[in-house]
Amino acid sequence: MKVTVENKKGLNKDLKVFIDKKTMNSYMDEKYEEIKGTVNLKGFRPGKVPKEILKRQFGKAVFSEVLDKVLKDSTTKALQENKIKPAGQPKLDLKTYGEDKDLEYTISVTELPKVEIKSIENIKFDEYSVKIDDNEAEKRIKEIAKNQPSFKEATEDTKAKEGDLVSFDYNATIDDKPFKGGEGKNTQLTLGKDLFLKGFDKQLIGVKKGDEKLVEATLPENFPEKELINKKAKFNCKILTIKNPEETKIDDDFAKNLGAKDLKDLKSLISKQINDEYKNSLDRLSKNQILKEIEKFKISEIPENLIDEEVKILSQGMSDEDAKKSRKNFEEIAKKRIKVGLVLNEFGEQNQIKVTEQELQAEVQKQIRMMPGQEQMVMDFYKKNPSALSSLRGTVYEEKILKLVKEKAKGNKKEISKDEAEKILKQSQNQEHNHDHNHDKKPKKKVETKKSESNKTKVKSSKTKSPAKKSKKVSKK
Repeated sequence: MKVTVENKKGLNKDLKVFIDKKTMNSYMDEKYEEIKGTVNLKGFRPGKVPKEILKRQFGKAVFSEVLDKVLKDSTTKALQENKIKPAGQPKLDLKTYGEDKDLEYTISVTELPKVEIKSIENIKFDEYSVKIDDNEAEKRIKEIAKNQPSFKEATEDTKAKEGDLVSFDYNATIDDKPFKGGEGKNTQLTLGKDLFLKGFDKQLIGVKKGDEKLVEATLPENFPEKELINKKAKFNCKILTIKNPEETKIDDDFAKNLGAKDLKDLKSLISKQINDEYKNSLDRLSKNQILKEIEKFKISEIPENLIDEEVKILSQGMSDEDAKKSRKNFEEIAKKRIKVGLVLNEFGEQNQIKVTEQELQAEVQKQIRMMPGQEQMVMDFYKKNPSALSSLRGTVYEEKILKLVKEKAKGNKKEISKDEAEKILKQSQNQEHNHDHNHDKKPKKKVETKKSESNKTKVKSSKTKSPAKKSKKVSKK
């Protein structure tokens, strides 16, 4: 194979590839030998069909298959030998080809620009850690306890009131006839929450232990027996117990019920949980600072085909007229995104960063844990959507690159309080809001959702959790 580079115009190059007919014929002979053992022709024993017969019978199909393979293999080799990284799919122009002929063709390719990454070590960014006071953890624990009330059994003559926990057996009928799903044992309701059937628990206010109460309610839209939906049913309820709510005692037993070893361990776990909530958001700010710095890097030329592809993504869902008006703005956004991606990818390659299958599967499991009760659905989604799995691989690849960038760059470490963290995050959100307001036609790029792992206390985060907008995804591998 002979390769010559022609028509060098910036990032655009033409590579002329020549493979003599002797080499092409050898590829054809190899293919005929391969198929000889599989062809059954009348009058010939298996594996004994002469090549000339095979050529007459299958020549065009064999040549087409050989040509496709040679073009693919020789193009890859030509680019690698000339150290050309293509920006997009190369275009092939066949000049001479055919059975018993030389193969001559041209590869027109736009290559990725050379990227200088030494400046990465000079990037400055803030790296935060949040100090959580003990009273913050105690406040969170009290909120948890408030949302998980305990109950004590009421006296025999106590009448049920709103907030009490009532347990009962019931038999239900429609038009005096029992129906499937109309029977329940030891059903428990907290009166006033209206979580069973609409208006049901209010009718139990005033009952005492041992009472029988007839309750009427309409069966809901999601009732399993479709023919009974919206039917009025009568529930004959036998009251088993009435329990009054009492303040939850925050002690070692309470902590153990939440998965901690004791109360001291629970406080430690809750402090970590609060810290993680803020740190994850602050880490995203650090990441955004790094990406903004990389946007300032100088790259001599950005391939037009990559800009066009990115502009198409930015223009999705817009009318042709609006897309045309926004073209100039979109091109600037596209250049920044492409530049960041090129720098990070070059940094990743030079540092031999790769995503292992184990790391990818660990990320899949992480996504699955974020969707309790829908684990199988998430698993099936990634199995059936290779592009989604590829995107997830890109996310892991980017995070590994940014982790190494942080290690090499100049991080300004700051320990801040929870209040300071709140202030920083609020300022960041206001800045992003103002930026979005000033560029209201700029579409928001879809990003990978990142959520922190839940800890072993089985405690849900309170409403004081600070959200932060995600940074845009910039590279894939």
